[in-house]
Amino acid sequence: MKRIVRNLLDHETEIIIGNLLRAGVIAAAAVVSSGGIVYLFRHGQAQMDYSVFHRQPEDLCDVSGIIKQTFAGRGRGLIQLGLLILIATPVARVVFSVFAFARQKDRLYVAATLIVLAILVYSLMGK
Repeated sequence: MKRIVRNLLDHETEIIIGNLLRAGVIAAAAVVSSGGIVYLFRHGQAQMDYSVFHRQPEDLCDVSGIIKQTFAGRGRGLIQLGLLILIATPVARVVFSVFAFARQKDRLYVAATLIVLAILVYSLMGK
């Protein structure tokens, strides 16, 4: 009986994780697409000079600047927000996995997943 319950929990967890990843990718694609449409609508006729490299604007290099640009209705801000959502999707999967393993009382996998989460957070926060 214990094995059946555990298999059901594993199956439920797999379904939730699959849906979480699918929703994250779809949301990211929708936001990036809408940002691309806004950007092309506003700057589609502009001539680009690729002989000179232009850096990304400073306000699009951190989360607060991306949020400001997004609320200002800027296409680049929306595109960057979509990329942030795409990056956050696997991180959310790892966070969910910690709770799922804790619910199953599997301490070894909780510890291993917390280590993975710490590495992810460190790599995302490091400059």
